[in-house]
Amino acid sequence: MIKDEFTVAYHEGEESIRIDKYLPTCYEDMTRSELKKYFDENKIKVNGKLVKPSYKVENGDLIEIEELDDVISSVIPEKIDLDIVYEDDDILVVNKPSGMVVHPAPGHMTGTLVNALMYHYQTLSTINGENRAGIVHRIDKDTSGLLIVCKNNFAHRNISEQIKDKRAKRTYWAIVTGSIGHNLGKIDAPIGRDPDNRQKMAVVATGKSAVTHFRVLDRFHDFTLVELDLETGRTHQIRVHMAYINHPVFGDPMYGVKKQVSEFGQYLHAKKIGFYHPRTNEYMEFETELPKEFKDMLDELKRED
Repeated sequence: MIKDEFTVAYHEGEESIRIDKYLPTCYEDMTRSELKKYFDENKIKVNGKLVKPSYKVENGDLIEIEELDDVISSVIPEKIDLDIVYEDDDILVVNKPSGMVVHPAPGHMTGTLVNALMYHYQTLSTINGENRAGIVHRIDKDTSGLLIVCKNNFAHRNISEQIKDKRAKRTYWAIVTGSIGHNLGKIDAPIGRDPDNRQKMAVVATGKSAVTHFRVLDRFHDFTLVELDLETGRTHQIRVHMAYINHPVFGDPMYGVKKQVSEFGQYLHAKKIGFYHPRTNEYMEFETELPKEFKDMLDELKRED
């Protein structure tokens, strides 16, 4: 099961480096001993082929990293309350709070949504491995809102295809910096690893296709409330795209204005999700309230306007 994959992007004139030197620049939490495990267990491929640590990565190389064998069986069930919006024998719709990581990863092995799911549910889909049990799509740690969780592999495959075929609808609300002049917009810009900081994503020519639609809901002094619909689901897509058009998400610690970072996190909420039920094919749509902190910030911006 692929944990991550991305295309190498160097600056013009930048020399190729060994893959065991390149990968730590992409992952903040990757230790030398962990990296060695990935190579020892043959979990790293370039352009579909296994490589040695000495392999020099070239511009345009596709790196694939698979889960470590010992990571897959290390999830600890934890008694963490969940906000369940909908549930039946095949799926759950969960309202994830800001600050919760979706699945275990180096540096975040406990306190995640998957840790909670494994405590409350005996059966979850296994297609993405135990440490992503039930998870068919993700939202960032500091993004709140709705996620579909699958209880079996039948539901997982069906929902995954709907996301791939763009039949599933995902709508977000965000407070972004600055006043957007036009009411509607489309951002069509490929996203890949940032050559300047490989722990971040950026709009790059070698990136994967990414399309975001937005609609202005309200304007304040120096801020705008927008509704966003995703055609694609790239890592950090909304955050990267809004920063790209010079309207970063308010409170975004990675792509936003540094002095605007808040304890709540970024003001980005997965507000609505729509899909066809995997067993009945009935179209279902769910919407959740904004978090209290999000509402309070909107009230404050209205008072200051």
